[in-house]
Amino acid sequence: MRFVLLGAGKTGALVAEIATMRGHTVEIVEVQENHKGAALTRQRLAGIDAVIDFTTPDAVMSNIDATIRAGANMVVGTTGWYSELPHVRNQVERARTGFVWASNFSIGVNLFFAIVREGAKALKYGYEGRITETHHIHKLDAPSGTAVSLAKVLEQFGGKKSPITSIREGEVVGIHSVEFMSSADRITLTHDASSRRGFAEGAVRAAEWVKGKRGFYEFQEVFSELKG
Repeated sequence: MRFVLLGAGKTGALVAEIATMRGHTVEIVEVQENHKGAALTRQRLAGIDAVIDFTTPDAVMSNIDATIRAGANMVVGTTGWYSELPHVRNQVERARTGFVWASNFSIGVNLFFAIVREGAKALKYGYEGRITETHHIHKLDAPSGTAVSLAKVLEQFGGKKSPITSIREGEVVGIHSVEFMSSADRITLTHDASSRRGFAEGAVRAAEWVKGKRGFYEFQEVFSELKG
């Protein structure tokens, strides 16, 4: 397959490495040539199976708009743009392209979401929920997209809102903990990422999955369908 990669930072570099290892061709579009999505033309993206975005919150919407206009499929791992989800869904459906987004593409985190969905039932038995997320000091958004997604899971499956505490320290890749507390006990569920490799691998698998597809998908909905 042929992919275009936007954002060759720490995670993006791993995306390129893993995609190449899996037999794909990766073209990296540099920031300086892609101001406001200028490089993402229909001609440039002809024959591309997916555009993969790991850029920044201030760049991602221009990239999304340009990619959809060009008629190309897209995988977005950048966070901090979720207020625009309804707008993007509408664009994707009108253009009949394929789009996969996630607050976290790690297979482990998406298994963690499934465990938390089950644990959220505790909120119906008088427990109170609390989410704590810890990341490196360079992370631009707080709370993390993953923490926001966890909060939505708790509200959807437990019927209660739960507060989020954000911590920024050192070079922590990402730790997310969900606690369920009662007067009698406490349940703690934690996912601790030791490497960005899990994020990159999930994004590559999502790009493989979305080839030739149409529609707007959250990664949680489709990760169980991915090839090994």
